[in-house]
Amino acid sequence: MFKYFQPNKIFSITSKAPRYILLLFIIVLSVGLTEALILSPEDYKQSHTVRIMYVHVPAAWISLGIFSVITFLSTIGYIFKIRNFFLISKSLAPSGLVFNVIALVTGSIWGKPTWGTWWAWDARITSMLILAIFYIIYLLAWRIYENEDRVFKITSIITILGIINVPIIKYSVDWWSTLHQPASINLLSKSSIHVSMLFPLIIMTAAFALFSLLIFLMKYNTELIKIKNKGLDRL
Repeated sequence: MFKYFQPNKIFSITSKAPRYILLLFIIVLSVGLTEALILSPEDYKQSHTVRIMYVHVPAAWISLGIFSVITFLSTIGYIFKIRNFFLISKSLAPSGLVFNVIALVTGSIWGKPTWGTWWAWDARITSMLILAIFYIIYLLAWRIYENEDRVFKITSIITILGIINVPIIKYSVDWWSTLHQPASINLLSKSSIHVSMLFPLIIMTAAFALFSLLIFLMKYNTELIKIKNKGLDRL
């Protein structure tokens, strides 16, 4: 059902991609920052403080998305014994953790003028912190265990347990009374955010996604080089 590719063939493609991704990232980021910092309006309540949203929200989205992808790949990889899926998951995790930390830090910075405190054990904030812990445990597992079968099994279990937290993060503002505002963007209903703020938010999300892809390719290429050095022909 799934084909196994030779590391040399994959590396010939992934080694060339970063330079193009970097160029595209710079272009999209430049447009996004211009829209977010200059062209987008200030909020009538939060004034210019709302511009933190253009970093905070995309970072949170990317972090949640990456963990979801890691869980899917790890589960499928373990069931069908696809080693490459685990390499992809391992290579995605660092950028997921980075964006998780960015979301927590920018959330704290945004919370000070909005809530009057740097940190509150709010349901959304706490569940995002728990996600960061799962990211850290996941990455530590790769460093601690050398046996592939064992690390594949353990990391799969970690992601399956961690994915339970993702819908909690999403719906925490609806399930509990929290300081965090409800979602402003809804796919199935009308969004409450104005298009003048939505457009730069989408552009910044695209820029962050490209940056995450860039980090992934660098890490993934490193893993492929390790495989080539070990003299393995297949993933």
